Amino acid sequence: MILLDTNYLIGTLISGSTEASRVSSWLRTEEELCASAIAWYEFVSGPVGAEGIDLVSAVLRGRVLPFTGNHATEGARLWNVTGRQRRLRVDAMIAGAALALDARLATANLGDFEAFVPHGLRLA
Repeated sequence: MILLDTNYLIGTLISGSTEASRVSSWLRTEEELCASAIAWYEFVSGPVGAEGIDLVSAVLRGRVLPFTGNHATEGARLWNVTGRQRRLRVDAMIAGAALALDARLATANLGDFEAFVPHGLRLA
């Protein structure tokens, strides 16, 4: 399972982008793609229109996963062990969801997520 970060959701709509190419490749191999409700919120906050939202929702096959207590616990753990940096708070939530789901995270913001890798996050 691969959890898509917000930038991957956006990149899916950009023909020829690295993100769109990788998502297409994963779909051909029948890799299960999903998004956390946190990343989905960031994505639908725009600017994106209804057509883009429908397209990405179809790519995900509707798998926008709720942010659960387990996701919150993992996210808080990651945020705490990496120094409680305010700029990483939402990223810790997304990384926590990936950890709780035993999923790899696809992100173009490697710099924001690398701090979580020593604590269990796997990047796609």
